[in-house]
Amino acid sequence: MQVPQSRPQIEAAIDLVVQGLRSLRHEGQFDEPNLDGTAGDYISFDAWEWPQGVGLYGLAQLWLQTGDAGARKTLEDWYARHIERGLPAANINTSAPMLALSLLWRETRDPRWEAVLRDWADNAVAHMPRTVSGGFQHDVSDKINEGELWDDTLFMLVLFLASYGSAANRADLVDEAGFQFLIHTHYLCEAETGLWFHGWTFDGNHNFARARWARGNSWISAGILDLLELADLPAPIRRHLTWVVTAQIEALLKLQTPEGAWHTLVDDPTSYQEISATAAIGYALLKGHRLGLGPDRWREGGQRALAAVTRHIGADGVVDQVSYGTRMGHDLQFYRDIPIQPTGYGQSMTLLLLVEALNHAPA
Repeated sequence: MQVPQSRPQIEAAIDLVVQGLRSLRHEGQFDEPNLDGTAGDYISFDAWEWPQGVGLYGLAQLWLQTGDAGARKTLEDWYARHIERGLPAANINTSAPMLALSLLWRETRDPRWEAVLRDWADNAVAHMPRTVSGGFQHDVSDKINEGELWDDTLFMLVLFLASYGSAANRADLVDEAGFQFLIHTHYLCEAETGLWFHGWTFDGNHNFARARWARGNSWISAGILDLLELADLPAPIRRHLTWVVTAQIEALLKLQTPEGAWHTLVDDPTSYQEISATAAIGYALLKGHRLGLGPDRWREGGQRALAAVTRHIGADGVVDQVSYGTRMGHDLQFYRDIPIQPTGYGQSMTLLLLVEALNHAPA
Protein backbone atom coordinates (compact mmCIF):
# COMPACT_ATOMS: atom_id res chain seq x y z
CA MET A 1 0.00 0.00 0.00
CA GLN A 2 1.02 3.65 -0.33
CA VAL A 3 2.69 5.35 2.60
CA PRO A 4 -0.03 6.96 4.77
CA GLN A 5 0.53 10.64 5.44
CA SER A 6 -2.55 11.89 7.31
CA ARG A 7 -4.29 10.56 10.40
CA PRO A 8 -7.26 9.15 8.40
CA GLN A 9 -4.82 7.31 6.12
CA ILE A 10 -2.99 5.80 9.09
CA GLU A 11 -6.30 4.77 10.66
CA ALA A 12 -7.25 3.05 7.40
CA ALA A 13 -3.92 1.20 7.39
CA ILE A 14 -4.53 0.12 11.01
CA ASP A 15 -7.93 -1.30 10.10
CA LEU A 16 -6.39 -3.21 7.23
CA VAL A 17 -3.60 -4.70 9.36
CA VAL A 18 -6.06 -5.77 12.07
CA GLN A 19 -8.08 -7.50 9.34
CA GLY A 20 -4.92 -9.28 8.24
CA LEU A 21 -4.13 -10.37 11.80
CA ARG A 22 -7.56 -11.91 12.29
CA SER A 23 -7.36 -13.76 8.98
CA LEU A 24 -4.07 -15.59 9.63
CA ARG A 25 -4.33 -19.39 9.48
CA HIS A 26 -1.83 -22.22 9.84
CA GLU A 27 -1.90 -24.16 6.59
CA GLY A 28 0.46 -26.97 7.55
CA GLN A 29 3.65 -25.57 6.04
CA PHE A 30 5.54 -25.77 9.37
CA ASP A 31 5.39 -28.89 11.56
CA GLU A 32 6.64 -28.02 15.04
CA PRO A 33 5.24 -30.40 17.67
CA ASN A 34 5.40 -29.29 21.27
CA LEU A 35 7.14 -31.27 24.01
CA ASP A 36 3.77 -32.55 25.25
CA GLY A 37 2.94 -33.95 21.81
CA THR A 38 0.45 -31.28 20.80
CA ALA A 39 0.81 -29.46 17.51
CA GLY A 40 2.49 -26.06 17.55
CA ASP A 41 0.70 -23.21 15.80
CA TYR A 42 2.77 -20.06 15.51
CA ILE A 43 0.69 -18.45 12.76
CA SER A 44 -3.08 -18.61 13.33
CA PHE A 45 -4.59 -15.89 15.46
CA ASP A 46 -6.66 -18.35 17.47
CA ALA A 47 -3.82 -20.12 19.28
CA TRP A 48 -2.15 -19.39 22.63
CA GLU A 49 1.52 -18.81 21.86
CA TRP A 50 4.02 -16.01 21.61
CA PRO A 51 3.20 -14.73 18.08
CA GLN A 52 -0.46 -14.43 19.06
CA GLY A 53 0.58 -12.81 22.36
CA VAL A 54 2.50 -10.10 20.55
CA GLY A 55 -0.45 -9.66 18.20
CA LEU A 56 -2.77 -9.16 21.16
CA TYR A 57 -0.37 -6.57 22.55
CA GLY A 58 -0.69 -4.61 19.31
CA LEU A 59 -4.47 -4.71 19.64
CA ALA A 60 -4.23 -3.58 23.26
CA GLN A 61 -2.08 -0.63 22.28
CA LEU A 62 -4.60 0.25 19.58
CA TRP A 63 -7.42 0.21 22.11
CA LEU A 64 -5.50 2.17 24.75
CA GLN A 65 -4.41 4.92 22.35
CA THR A 66 -7.57 5.27 20.26
CA GLY A 67 -10.42 3.83 22.34
CA ASP A 68 -11.24 1.41 19.51
CA ALA A 69 -14.19 -0.59 20.86
CA GLY A 70 -13.72 -3.35 18.31
CA ALA A 71 -10.15 -3.96 19.50
CA ARG A 72 -11.35 -4.25 23.09
CA LYS A 73 -14.08 -6.70 22.13
CA THR A 74 -11.61 -8.82 20.17
CA LEU A 75 -9.34 -8.96 23.21
CA GLU A 76 -12.10 -9.84 25.65
CA ASP A 77 -13.59 -12.51 23.42
CA TRP A 78 -10.18 -14.05 22.69
CA TYR A 79 -9.23 -14.36 26.38
CA ALA A 80 -12.64 -15.59 27.49
CA ARG A 81 -12.56 -18.32 24.87
CA HIS A 82 -9.08 -19.52 25.77
CA ILE A 83 -9.60 -19.43 29.52
CA GLU A 84 -12.74 -21.51 29.11
CA ARG A 85 -10.76 -24.07 27.05
CA GLY A 86 -7.96 -24.21 29.59
CA LEU A 87 -4.56 -22.56 29.33
CA PRO A 88 -1.36 -24.31 28.22
CA ALA A 89 1.60 -25.06 30.46
CA ALA A 90 3.54 -21.95 31.41
CA ASN A 91 6.88 -21.21 29.78
CA ILE A 92 8.62 -18.10 28.46
CA ASN A 93 6.72 -17.96 25.19
CA THR A 94 3.27 -18.97 26.44
CA SER A 95 3.55 -16.04 28.85
CA ALA A 96 3.38 -13.55 25.97
CA PRO A 97 -0.45 -13.33 25.85
CA MET A 98 -0.46 -12.27 29.50
CA LEU A 99 0.97 -8.85 28.64
CA ALA A 100 -2.11 -7.63 26.77
CA LEU A 101 -4.36 -9.25 29.38
CA SER A 102 -2.59 -7.27 32.12
CA LEU A 103 -3.31 -4.05 30.22
CA LEU A 104 -6.94 -5.05 29.78
CA TRP A 105 -7.28 -5.74 33.51
CA ARG A 106 -5.39 -2.57 34.45
CA GLU A 107 -7.98 -0.46 32.66
CA THR A 108 -11.18 -2.41 33.39
CA ARG A 109 -10.50 -4.32 36.66
CA ASP A 110 -12.69 -7.05 35.22
CA PRO A 111 -12.67 -9.85 37.86
CA ARG A 112 -12.50 -12.51 35.13
CA TRP A 113 -8.83 -11.76 34.57
CA GLU A 114 -7.34 -11.06 38.01
CA ALA A 115 -6.77 -14.60 39.32
CA VAL A 116 -5.40 -15.76 35.96
CA LEU A 117 -2.83 -12.98 35.96
CA ARG A 118 -1.88 -13.39 39.61
CA ASP A 119 -1.42 -17.14 39.39
CA TRP A 120 0.64 -16.93 36.20
CA ALA A 121 2.94 -14.24 37.61
CA ASP A 122 3.44 -16.04 40.92
CA ASN A 123 4.18 -19.32 39.16
CA ALA A 124 6.67 -17.65 36.83
CA VAL A 125 8.68 -16.08 39.62
CA ALA A 126 8.57 -19.14 41.88
CA HIS A 127 8.91 -22.02 39.44
CA MET A 128 10.19 -21.10 35.99
CA PRO A 129 13.76 -22.38 35.52
CA ARG A 130 16.59 -19.90 35.87
CA THR A 131 20.21 -19.83 34.84
CA VAL A 132 22.97 -19.60 37.44
CA SER A 133 22.81 -15.81 37.03
CA GLY A 134 19.17 -15.68 38.16
CA GLY A 135 18.00 -14.77 34.67
CA PHE A 136 15.04 -16.73 33.34
CA GLN A 137 16.10 -19.69 31.21
CA HIS A 138 14.53 -19.42 27.78
CA ASP A 139 12.42 -22.59 27.88
CA VAL A 140 9.63 -22.74 25.30
CA SER A 141 6.83 -25.08 24.27
CA ASP A 142 8.94 -27.29 22.03
CA LYS A 143 12.42 -27.03 23.58
CA ILE A 144 14.30 -26.77 26.86
CA ASN A 145 17.21 -24.36 26.41
CA GLU A 146 19.39 -25.35 29.33
CA GLY A 147 21.48 -22.51 30.73
CA GLU A 148 20.51 -20.04 27.99
CA LEU A 149 19.48 -16.38 28.07
CA TRP A 150 17.69 -14.96 25.00
CA ASP A 151 16.72 -11.35 24.36
CA ASP A 152 13.21 -12.58 23.41
CA THR A 153 12.58 -13.41 27.09
CA LEU A 154 12.33 -9.76 28.05
CA PHE A 155 9.44 -9.11 25.69
CA MET A 156 7.64 -12.44 26.09
CA LEU A 157 7.66 -12.72 29.89
CA VAL A 158 9.32 -9.83 31.68
CA LEU A 159 7.19 -6.98 30.29
CA PHE A 160 4.16 -8.86 31.63
CA LEU A 161 5.68 -9.05 35.11
CA ALA A 162 6.35 -5.31 35.03
CA SER A 163 2.90 -4.44 33.67
CA TYR A 164 0.91 -6.66 36.01
CA GLY A 165 3.17 -5.81 38.95
CA SER A 166 2.55 -2.12 38.41
CA ALA A 167 -1.21 -2.55 37.98
CA ALA A 168 -1.49 -4.80 41.05
CA ASN A 169 0.83 -2.68 43.22
CA ARG A 170 3.26 -5.60 43.41
CA ALA A 171 6.70 -4.09 43.96
CA ASP A 172 8.21 -7.57 44.05
CA LEU A 173 7.22 -8.19 40.44
CA VAL A 174 8.44 -4.78 39.25
CA ASP A 175 11.75 -5.41 41.01
CA GLU A 176 12.04 -8.81 39.34
CA ALA A 177 11.41 -7.22 35.95
CA GLY A 178 14.07 -4.60 36.57
CA PHE A 179 16.58 -7.27 37.60
CA GLN A 180 15.84 -9.36 34.50
CA PHE A 181 16.47 -6.43 32.19
CA LEU A 182 19.75 -5.72 33.97
CA ILE A 183 21.04 -9.30 33.91
CA HIS A 184 20.10 -9.75 30.26
CA THR A 185 21.84 -6.47 29.43
CA HIS A 186 24.99 -7.75 31.13
CA TYR A 187 25.19 -10.90 29.01
CA LEU A 188 23.60 -9.85 25.71
CA CYS A 189 24.46 -6.19 25.08
CA GLU A 190 27.67 -5.61 23.13
CA ALA A 191 29.46 -2.76 24.86
CA GLU A 192 31.52 -1.87 21.79
CA THR A 193 28.48 -1.13 19.60
CA GLY A 194 25.38 -0.90 21.81
CA LEU A 195 23.76 -3.66 19.72
CA TRP A 196 22.45 -6.89 21.24
CA PHE A 197 23.35 -10.50 20.55
CA HIS A 198 20.53 -13.04 20.23
CA GLY A 199 21.57 -15.22 23.14
CA TRP A 200 24.07 -16.36 25.75
CA THR A 201 24.84 -19.83 27.08
CA PHE A 202 26.51 -20.70 30.37
CA ASP A 203 27.61 -23.97 28.75
CA GLY A 204 30.90 -22.57 27.49
CA ASN A 205 30.10 -18.93 28.32
CA HIS A 206 29.59 -17.44 24.86
CA ASN A 207 27.07 -15.63 22.64
CA PHE A 208 26.59 -18.51 20.15
CA ALA A 209 27.05 -17.03 16.64
CA ARG A 210 27.35 -13.50 18.03
CA ALA A 211 24.38 -12.72 15.82
CA ARG A 212 23.23 -9.12 15.89
CA TRP A 213 19.76 -10.29 14.89
CA ALA A 214 17.32 -7.58 13.86
CA ARG A 215 14.16 -8.85 15.53
CA GLY A 216 16.04 -9.56 18.75
CA ASN A 217 17.36 -6.02 18.72
CA SER A 218 13.85 -4.75 18.05
CA TRP A 219 12.48 -6.65 21.06
CA ILE A 220 14.95 -4.63 23.10
CA SER A 221 14.47 -1.16 21.57
CA ALA A 222 10.68 -1.45 21.79
CA GLY A 223 10.74 -3.41 25.04
CA ILE A 224 12.88 -1.04 27.08
CA LEU A 225 10.81 1.97 26.04
CA ASP A 226 7.62 0.10 26.90
CA LEU A 227 9.08 -0.99 30.24
CA LEU A 228 9.84 2.62 31.11
CA GLU A 229 6.16 3.45 30.56
CA LEU A 230 4.65 0.31 32.10
CA ALA A 231 6.33 0.47 35.50
CA ASP A 232 7.79 2.91 38.00
CA LEU A 233 11.33 1.57 38.12
CA PRO A 234 13.94 2.61 40.70
CA ALA A 235 15.76 5.69 39.44
CA PRO A 236 19.19 4.01 38.93
CA ILE A 237 17.65 1.22 36.83
CA ARG A 238 15.61 3.69 34.78
CA ARG A 239 18.68 5.82 34.19
CA HIS A 240 20.77 2.80 33.17
CA LEU A 241 18.20 1.34 30.78
CA THR A 242 17.57 4.75 29.22
CA TRP A 243 21.23 4.90 28.30
CA VAL A 244 21.22 1.28 27.05
CA VAL A 245 18.34 1.88 24.66
CA THR A 246 19.73 5.26 23.55
CA ALA A 247 23.08 3.71 22.64
CA GLN A 248 21.35 0.86 20.84
CA ILE A 249 19.06 3.12 18.81
CA GLU A 250 21.98 5.32 17.79
CA ALA A 251 23.81 2.21 16.54
CA LEU A 252 20.73 0.95 14.69
CA LEU A 253 20.18 4.28 12.95
CA LYS A 254 23.60 3.98 11.33
CA LEU A 255 22.57 0.61 9.90
CA GLN A 256 19.18 1.61 8.46
CA THR A 257 19.06 0.87 4.72
CA PRO A 258 18.28 3.53 2.10
CA GLU A 259 14.83 1.93 1.81
CA GLY A 260 14.23 2.58 5.53
CA ALA A 261 14.48 -1.04 6.69
CA TRP A 262 16.99 -3.21 8.56
CA HIS A 263 18.61 -6.43 7.43
CA THR A 264 17.75 -9.55 9.43
CA LEU A 265 21.37 -9.43 10.61
CA VAL A 266 21.58 -5.69 11.11
CA ASP A 267 25.29 -5.47 10.30
CA ASP A 268 25.18 -7.86 7.32
CA PRO A 269 23.90 -6.34 4.06
CA THR A 270 23.95 -9.79 2.42
CA SER A 271 21.07 -10.88 4.68
CA TYR A 272 17.54 -9.98 3.60
CA GLN A 273 15.65 -6.91 4.80
CA GLU A 274 13.14 -7.91 7.47
CA ILE A 275 9.90 -6.06 8.15
CA SER A 276 8.80 -7.14 11.64
CA ALA A 277 12.06 -5.83 13.11
CA THR A 278 11.86 -2.71 10.95
CA ALA A 279 8.38 -2.02 12.34
CA ALA A 280 9.38 -2.41 15.98
CA ILE A 281 12.57 -0.37 15.60
CA GLY A 282 10.55 2.31 13.79
CA TYR A 283 8.08 2.24 16.67
CA ALA A 284 10.93 2.74 19.13
CA LEU A 285 12.36 5.64 17.12
CA LEU A 286 9.04 7.48 16.98
CA LYS A 287 8.19 6.73 20.60
CA GLY A 288 11.65 7.62 21.85
CA HIS A 289 11.44 10.96 20.09
CA ARG A 290 7.96 11.61 21.49
CA LEU A 291 9.24 10.86 25.00
CA GLY A 292 12.06 13.36 24.55
CA LEU A 293 14.86 10.79 24.60
CA GLY A 294 16.19 11.40 21.08
CA PRO A 295 16.66 14.21 18.54
CA ASP A 296 14.66 14.87 15.39
CA ARG A 297 16.68 12.31 13.41
CA TRP A 298 15.02 9.61 15.54
CA ARG A 299 11.63 10.76 14.28
CA GLU A 300 12.96 10.97 10.73
CA GLY A 301 14.34 7.43 10.98
CA GLY A 302 11.00 6.26 12.31
CA GLN A 303 9.21 7.86 9.38
CA ARG A 304 11.55 6.12 6.94
CA ALA A 305 10.80 2.82 8.69
CA LEU A 306 7.06 3.56 8.41
CA ALA A 307 7.46 4.02 4.67
CA ALA A 308 9.37 0.73 4.36
CA VAL A 309 6.81 -1.21 6.39
CA THR A 310 3.68 0.13 4.69
CA ARG A 311 5.08 -0.85 1.30
CA HIS A 312 4.82 -4.44 2.55
CA ILE A 313 1.16 -4.35 3.64
CA GLY A 314 -0.89 -6.29 1.10
CA ALA A 315 -4.40 -5.52 -0.10
CA ASP A 316 -5.64 -8.19 2.35
CA GLY A 317 -3.87 -6.48 5.26
CA VAL A 318 -1.22 -9.19 5.62
CA VAL A 319 2.32 -7.94 6.20
CA ASP A 320 4.95 -9.73 4.11
CA GLN A 321 8.74 -9.97 4.26
CA VAL A 322 8.53 -11.20 7.87
CA SER A 323 10.97 -13.88 9.00
CA TYR A 324 9.49 -16.95 10.65
CA GLY A 325 10.14 -17.83 14.30
CA THR A 326 13.87 -18.01 14.83
CA ARG A 327 15.63 -20.43 17.15
CA MET A 328 19.13 -19.84 18.44
CA GLY A 329 21.60 -19.95 15.57
CA HIS A 330 25.09 -21.41 15.93
CA ASP A 331 26.32 -19.69 12.76
CA LEU A 332 25.26 -16.57 10.89
CA GLN A 333 24.06 -18.46 7.82
CA PHE A 334 21.27 -19.90 9.97
CA TYR A 335 19.72 -16.42 10.21
CA ARG A 336 20.10 -15.71 6.51
CA ASP A 337 18.17 -18.91 5.76
CA ILE A 338 15.12 -18.34 7.99
CA PRO A 339 12.05 -18.51 5.70
CA ILE A 340 9.65 -15.63 5.11
CA GLN A 341 6.16 -16.16 6.54
CA PRO A 342 3.32 -13.83 7.60
CA THR A 343 2.81 -14.09 11.37
CA GLY A 344 0.92 -12.54 14.25
CA TYR A 345 4.00 -10.70 15.45
CA GLY A 346 4.57 -9.23 12.00
CA GLN A 347 1.04 -7.84 12.12
CA SER A 348 1.44 -6.66 15.69
CA MET A 349 4.77 -4.92 15.29
CA THR A 350 3.30 -3.14 12.28
CA LEU A 351 0.30 -2.17 14.43
CA LEU A 352 2.59 -0.76 17.12
CA LEU A 353 4.34 1.39 14.53
CA LEU A 354 1.09 2.61 12.94
CA VAL A 355 -0.54 3.42 16.29
CA GLU A 356 2.55 5.36 17.39
CA ALA A 357 2.57 7.13 14.01
CA LEU A 358 -0.84 8.59 14.88
CA ASN A 359 0.94 10.76 17.42
CA HIS A 360 3.09 12.29 14.68
CA ALA A 361 0.53 12.70 11.88
CA PRO A 362 -1.36 15.82 10.78
CA ALA A 363 -5.15 15.57 10.96
